[in-house]
Amino acid sequence: MIEQTERKRGEGVRLVHTILREEILDLILPPGSPIDEIQLAERLSMSRTPIREALVRLAGEGLVTTLPNRSTIVANIDFLNLHNFFDALILMYRVTTRLGAQNRTEQDLEVIRDHQLRFAAAVKTQDAKAMIATNRDFHVAIAEAGRNPYYTALFQRLLDEGRRILRVYYSSFDNRLPEQYVREHDEMIAILEARDVTEADRMATVHAEQIVQQIQKMIARDDRQTIPL
Repeated sequence: MIEQTERKRGEGVRLVHTILREEILDLILPPGSPIDEIQLAERLSMSRTPIREALVRLAGEGLVTTLPNRSTIVANIDFLNLHNFFDALILMYRVTTRLGAQNRTEQDLEVIRDHQLRFAAAVKTQDAKAMIATNRDFHVAIAEAGRNPYYTALFQRLLDEGRRILRVYYSSFDNRLPEQYVREHDEMIAILEARDVTEADRMATVHAEQIVQQIQKMIARDDRQTIPL
C-alpha cells in the first residue's frame, strides 16, 4: 500500500513538472509571473505535496525562483549574463557538430535526417513550438552521433534553458522562419556524410552566430514612437 502511494505521488510530481516546465519554456507562464499552488492543485485535481516537489525540481533547473516569503515565481531571464549563455551555446554547436562529422554512423544519419524532415515541416506550417522542438532534436541527434555524453548533456541543457530565448528568436521572424535555415540543416547533413570536420566547425559557427545575432538584434530593437506634443 505504501509502495502504491509513493508511486502515485511520483507520477503526480512528474505530471506537474512536465506541465509547468512546458508552460514556462513556451512562455505561457511569462518570466516573473507567480505560481499559485492552490490554483494549480485545483486545476490538476491533486494535493499540494506533489506540486511543491515539482517546484523544487524546477528550481533546480533554474526555471522557478522561491522568494523570501516562500511564494514561487517563474524565473526571470538573466539578460545581464546572456553573453555567457551565447558563448557556451556557440561552443557546443561547434564541438558537437565537429564530433558528429568525425564519429557518425549511417544509423545516426538516418535519425538526423528524420529530425530534419520534421523541422522542415514545422517551418512550412509556421508552427513555432514545433520548430523549436524539432530544431533541438536535430542538433541533439548530431551531438549524440559525436559519442561524448558530457558534451551532449551540456548541449541539451543549454538548448532547453534557451527555449524561452529561442521563442523570442522565432517571434522576431513572426514565426515565418526563412527557408535558409532548412537549407543550412541540409548542408550540415551533407557535411556529416562527408566526415568533413573542418567544414562542420565552420558551418556550425555560422549557424550559431546568426541565431545569436538575431536574438541580440531583437532584444535591442527600438520600437519607440515619436509623438509630437
